[in-house]
Amino acid sequence: MLLLNAACLFSQTAAAKKIARTDLVEPMVDAANSRFFYFSSASRPFGMVNLSPDMVVNGTWNSGYRYNTDTIRCFSHIHCWELSGIPVLPTTGVFKGQLGPDKYGSSYSHQQEIAKPGYHKVVLKDYGITAELTSTTRVGFHKYTFPKSAESHILFDFTTFLGSSATQSARVHKINNHAFEGQVTMAATTRRPKPITIYFITEFDKPFDSFGGWQDGKIIPVQDLVEGEHTGVYTSFTTTAGEIRQMKVAISYVSIDEAKNNMRAELPHWDFVRVVKESAKEWNQWLGRIDVEGGTLTEQRRFYTDLWHALQGRRIVSDVSGTYIDNTGVKPRTGHIPADAKGKPAFNEYNSDSFWGAQWSINTLWQLVYPELVESFVNSLLLMYSDGGLIPRGPSGGNYTYVMTGAATTPFIVSAYLKGIRGFDIAKAYEGMRKDHFPGGMMGKAGYEHTTFKGGGIEEYMELGYVPYPLSKTRYGLHMDGTAQTLEYAYQDYALAQMAKALGKTADYLLFSKRAGNYKNVFDKEAGWMWTKTREGKWNQPVDILQYEHGFVEGNAAQYTWFVPHDVKGLIELIGGPDSFTTRLNKSFTNARSHGFVSGKSENPTDQELLRRVYINYGNQPCMETPFLFNYAGKPWLTQYWTRQIIDSVYSGISPQTGYSGDEDQGLMGSLAVLLKTGLFSTNGGTSEKPFYEISSPIFNRITIHLNAKYYPGKQFVIETKNNGPKNYYIQSAKLNGAAWNQPWMFHETLVKGGQLVLQMGAEPNESWGSGMKNAPPSMSSAK
Repeated sequence: MLLLNAACLFSQTAAAKKIARTDLVEPMVDAANSRFFYFSSASRPFGMVNLSPDMVVNGTWNSGYRYNTDTIRCFSHIHCWELSGIPVLPTTGVFKGQLGPDKYGSSYSHQQEIAKPGYHKVVLKDYGITAELTSTTRVGFHKYTFPKSAESHILFDFTTFLGSSATQSARVHKINNHAFEGQVTMAATTRRPKPITIYFITEFDKPFDSFGGWQDGKIIPVQDLVEGEHTGVYTSFTTTAGEIRQMKVAISYVSIDEAKNNMRAELPHWDFVRVVKESAKEWNQWLGRIDVEGGTLTEQRRFYTDLWHALQGRRIVSDVSGTYIDNTGVKPRTGHIPADAKGKPAFNEYNSDSFWGAQWSINTLWQLVYPELVESFVNSLLLMYSDGGLIPRGPSGGNYTYVMTGAATTPFIVSAYLKGIRGFDIAKAYEGMRKDHFPGGMMGKAGYEHTTFKGGGIEEYMELGYVPYPLSKTRYGLHMDGTAQTLEYAYQDYALAQMAKALGKTADYLLFSKRAGNYKNVFDKEAGWMWTKTREGKWNQPVDILQYEHGFVEGNAAQYTWFVPHDVKGLIELIGGPDSFTTRLNKSFTNARSHGFVSGKSENPTDQELLRRVYINYGNQPCMETPFLFNYAGKPWLTQYWTRQIIDSVYSGISPQTGYSGDEDQGLMGSLAVLLKTGLFSTNGGTSEKPFYEISSPIFNRITIHLNAKYYPGKQFVIETKNNGPKNYYIQSAKLNGAAWNQPWMFHETLVKGGQLVLQMGAEPNESWGSGMKNAPPSMSSAK
């Protein structure tokens, strides 16, 4: 009742009083689930430091911040793709740090907790300590309010298995009774094949009385140095009731000197409140690129939570000075980002999970709303190409991880170029992408295939026109799933073909355009679905389109059949025309509604296999584009209907128990949710010669996208809906810049000139608006 009243009050007063977007963000959405690096609070956009509580410290999945777990074991500074480190905790009473986090962790209550962008506050009940956390990009800032205690401590535990990585060793040197410095090496993982060292400097606003340490579970005598495996350090001091002690921890992946420089540049003072305010201001600037009006309070809160998640996860790993660690060679090397005209680093270096599936999420959102960010990311990818010889799929700690499959960054770079985002070495970008599409490149590698180039099946793809399944008796890596690899490669080849054409590389354009048609080679006409084919050209039997993997990367044939983002028209023809296509796709959605459009979860392998037998799964990337395909089949009202059903079922509400089906995936699902709610999407990820956006059903009355004047000529683009509502999700008519508009798509170049799209909404589908194949968005086949 209170929430309902608040929502009603919000709708009446929102126009009169602007609510800060950071106050709308709810970090606790889905906080009971997901991976170690998912949760965020005391962090800046893409911050190197992501300081937050950890309830579970061991494991990639079901770890980190866990809303339903009753004990905080530490506050750690790094929650990143295959990176973690620097866990700390303040305590009182007899010191227990040497006994491990299960012994020294503290109970807490959500009633005594506040989390918002750039800030976290929680009471450690076992110790009577109120902990407050904030950060700059590279420095964690702690404020602890202690009770009266003769024994108060702050511990740094370098014995823990944190996230996906064990702590290999540490070395900590006391500088004086206000500071210590050190380095900690996090062990290699199955994904990140080399260890990574984190350097840090810790400063305290008040002197500590003593500096101690432990090793192998026992307190050891210490003067000024603790080093080795299974170690930890702590400071001790007496406190009065309500005494505040502050601590700053700056990090670098390069050196202690660079950590110190990061602190000098970003946090030379001790004004905690100032940093909290500066963090909120920075977040509001990023979130403020999109303004929404209308909808309920909960809908607006969830929207800005989605947008907030789209702006983190893929984190900065370079220093203020522009130094970064390159781990692509035999031994670590310090690299330097080129300087801009002002002598500052021209871009950042990033750590990132794969761009697999990003064509349907961050490609579209970032390139439209944050083009400068895209430019920085592209330059980061090309810097790693210069260092290691390949454009990465997902770099971690300066390592290649070879996460997932294909040349996943090709659509990201190509679509940026085609939209006019070109502040990078275009010749180098094309060279690197082209290399990835041949033997010896990324298409030659399966997932996490670190030492060979055999699991990708690129030779077979080039020779046979598809990747066979099975490819080999030898398991070179994960995701050796030939049909899915074929579909990905064909799409990525199409993307590269468009850039080749734009650059006047006719031979390459013809080569990659031909390869883009290889998706047809894995369509089983008799079965009517994409299916797996042997090296001899025979279809595998029996055909089971719901069987998980076995030729399909983290999906099945029912989901991957729709994976032809570059040539939906061609796919429609394969399936038997618009009516047959629509009937089958609509039936898939009808079936998927029974399980909420996501697959279920279970720890039992047998149950897990059964729960994954689904037609549509919005808990992962392979079929994110599916509801928009109705636009291509001439039936846009079904796009409008099913996108609203997905929003309501998967991406609504602000509960800690749900939100992203347990895997937001470093901005991918947050970005997708934003696009669904604004009613803009791009099935081919912006990779056509003239990029365009497809129109669905926005949930708000007014959406204003503020355009970056450095990249786009317009000031803003406004999407306005009239008569919108929970059931009024069908477009009745549209006007674009004052003129009648009767197609469910528009060119990127039109949108970025600025203007307004007005949609008249209603409760019944208007089957004449935007309908028919003549109004469908373009595809590769229709361009011929």
